[in-house]
This record gives sequence, C-alpha cells and structure tokens, in this order.
Amino acid sequence: MDFIPEESISADRKMQKLILKKNRERSVLLKHPWIFSGAVESFDKELKNGDVVEVLSADGKFLAIAHFFKSSIMARVLSFEQTVISAAFFKDKIQGALKARNSIGLPNKNTTMYRLVHGEGDGLPGLIIDVFNNTACVQCHTEGMIQSAEMISEALQQIYELKPESIYQRSTGKTEGASGKFLFGSSQKITAFENGLKFTVDIEHGQKTGFFIDQRENRKLLSRYTNGKKVLNLFSYSGGFSLYALKGECEKVISVDSSAPACEWNKENTALNFNDSRHEIICNDVFEFLKSCQEKFDVIIVDPPAFAKQLAAVDSASVKYRSLNSAALKLLNKGGMLFTFSCSQAISKEHFQKIIFKSAIESRADLKIVHRMSQSPDHPVSIYHPEGEYLKGLVLQLS
Repeated sequence: MDFIPEESISADRKMQKLILKKNRERSVLLKHPWIFSGAVESFDKELKNGDVVEVLSADGKFLAIAHFFKSSIMARVLSFEQTVISAAFFKDKIQGALKARNSIGLPNKNTTMYRLVHGEGDGLPGLIIDVFNNTACVQCHTEGMIQSAEMISEALQQIYELKPESIYQRSTGKTEGASGKFLFGSSQKITAFENGLKFTVDIEHGQKTGFFIDQRENRKLLSRYTNGKKVLNLFSYSGGFSLYALKGECEKVISVDSSAPACEWNKENTALNFNDSRHEIICNDVFEFLKSCQEKFDVIIVDPPAFAKQLAAVDSASVKYRSLNSAALKLLNKGGMLFTFSCSQAISKEHFQKIIFKSAIESRADLKIVHRMSQSPDHPVSIYHPEGEYLKGLVLQLS
C-alpha cells in the first residue's frame, strides 16, 4: 500500500485513535494481527464496534490500522502501514491472495472450488472468501468486515480473473441483515469439481460456506488407503471422504450423520459420481451408532464438528474427543487405519495427540502415527499468527 500522510486525509475522514499502554507494542511490531484489551491504555470515546481505528504506541507513534471491537480482542490489524480502507484496499489484498492461489495451481480443470481469502493468513482478519466456479461466498466473522461487505463485493467484481457471476454474503454477527444475502448476482445451482469429483454446493443453506474445502488434501490422501477396504465415515456431512473412498476402489463405505438433509445431499453427490451399491448412508447420531455397531472396518474417518470453540470448553471437548476415538478404535481391524481430526482452534495439535494417546490407552490399542494432517494450502497460516492453524489430524495404524 502507498503511504498516505495523515494530513492528506480530510478532517471528516481522520481515523479515531486507540493508544496502547507503555511497552505493550511489541506484539504489533512483531506483526501479530490481534491487539488484546489488556494492552490498551485508551481509545476515542466515539469509537463504535466495527470502526476503522489508528493504533498508536504510548508515545504517539503509528503502529497499525485495525478494525475495532470492544471485547477481549479489541483490534484486528488490517495494515501495518498508514492507508485508507476502501474498495481499492480490498482489491489489492484479494488480488494478492488470488496470485498466491494461482502459484499452488488453483483453480484448475479438476478443482474449481478453493479458498480465496483465509482471514489472518491473507492479512484480512475476520474475512473468509470461498470460490465455487464463478460464485464467491463471503463470510464475515467481525463487525468490521460485516460493515465492509459492500466494498469487498465491489473489489471482487473489479478483479477480471475472477469474473464472479454472483457474490453471496454468509456472515456471523448481530448486525441486522448481516447474513444471508446476495451482494451481487442471484441464486444458482452449483456443481463444482474437487480433484475430478463432482460436488453439489449449497452456499445458502450448507454449513460454513457450503463445503469443507479445508479437507481437500486429506480426502485425497484417504483414497490411497481404501483399495479393497471396508470404510466407515463418521460425521459424513455431504459425503466428501466417502466419495474419495469410492474413488480409491473401496469394497464398501458406510456414511453416518445425524442430519437428514446432509444424508440426502450425500446421496446426491454419490449419484453425481458413481452408479453402484458400495455406499450405505445411515442417518443416525454417531455416538448412538457406535454403541450398537457390531461390524469392523479397515479404515475409519472421525471428522466431528468443533467441540471446543472457546478455551472454556477445552476440558469437556477433550472428553468427547477421547470417548469418540476410543469407540471408533474398537471397530477397527488389526492393521487398519484411523483418520481422526479436530477443527477446534482452542485445542492445539499437541493437546489433540495427547487426547488420542488417552484413547489408545483406554481401548488398549497399539497405534502408530503414519501421517500428520492440517488444512489445505489455500488455507494459509501466517508465520506471525500461528493460531490460524485450526485443523489438525492424524492417520494412525492399528498394530
């Protein structure tokens, strides 16, 4: 971004200030994008949630431009340089993100859905943009990004390489009308490709942005281990892992999910790609299924929703992860493989491995770690923000 001197900003556009306590600027100087309330000395009384704010050190030196929110994380940094937050700002940042995706081969003829913007990993805290063919799904996780949605839409439309036919906003937040609306274009049925497989994507009603793109490389890995195997996919949602098991020439795969719409969606995706009876879809609570299942499997996938969305929930989530994996291990054949995941950001990969260790002890299973997994590379983690590595997984083999 070009440097914009403060005096060039008109009086009515001058940013309001947030001033840090003495000697509390170190994390900002090290480019961590979050500023916690404990580091803040004062801020302009006119500041409202979602406002753009100028962050200053105790001695008045400029540090960053950020979105303000009165909470434990009081500011999320948009730029470490003096700049104006506008459609041009977002266009520049999104073009940089697109260039990074192109450098890792996305999109391509076999994969037409990918994450274009991944929050802090792309220097835009609170913003997620997933692209499905020519549709962009925007998810705003902060008040500042919710209030910037129209600028973001304008920026997307100005990027020729994207050529979006529609832009849908699926946001979280309390602002009225903040979610569930088209910023550009209109609703259309989406069938996108991932590694050559076809998937129906529902950006309006599906979970998150309509599809869990972050598991793409892990699903691809699974297909290497399913030839001639009996596979169990727990929390199967729209059938991603199950379809890769079929692609890997499994003997059979059973999908289990408690959501009836998800099970129907799974059936639709299966029919798009395969015409056989190897896939059984069971609509049932996973924990109840595990209690009654008498069959054993060669490969089991355990990919539950986030059990711990906050630090306060870590203890109870740990118990759920442990009992879930213990039950799954009891259904695994000798020599079989367990693909197990946690998408809870509050649980570190080290803590997750300790949980699986306890599951192994509890089920008397002799396990070896074959692979460690994370999110797909279009979900980058900033070296300055390691918290961005939210997805962690292990492939374990039972001896």
